[in-house]
Amino acid sequence: MKTLFVKPVEVSRKWFLIDAKGKILGKVAVKAAELARGKHKALYTPHQEIGDYVIIINAKDAVVSGNKVQQKTYYRHSGYPGGLSTETYEKALKRKPVFPMENAVRGMLPKGRLGRKLFTNIKVYADGRHPHAAQQPETIEV
Repeated sequence: MKTLFVKPVEVSRKWFLIDAKGKILGKVAVKAAELARGKHKALYTPHQEIGDYVIIINAKDAVVSGNKVQQKTYYRHSGYPGGLSTETYEKALKRKPVFPMENAVRGMLPKGRLGRKLFTNIKVYADGRHPHAAQQPETIEV
């Protein structure tokens, strides 16, 4: 048996489009992370970037179950004593409509250099418009 290593120039990369309108936020994030990581490909290797590009539109219209709209909280810390800031899902959605989706996808990618690079291959838009029509993205159902 020989281990196959793919050179970056040999990787064929596609563009995928996911419409999050009316879909569960976590399920959309899982699918986007899987496509960006390349886990759907036969040549998947954990330490290589062989994934595809993912466009998520209508991110503000993704739904969450239960009382998460009022109860789910996001935390930030300034680094100073008493510098903990909390924000509910509802307030985060008003402040920056793409933040909850970006945060969910980023949490599902590996931590470190590879994860930061993979996150640049994911484009999230709050409404239905995106500037990537020239790439002819393939629509994916979640």
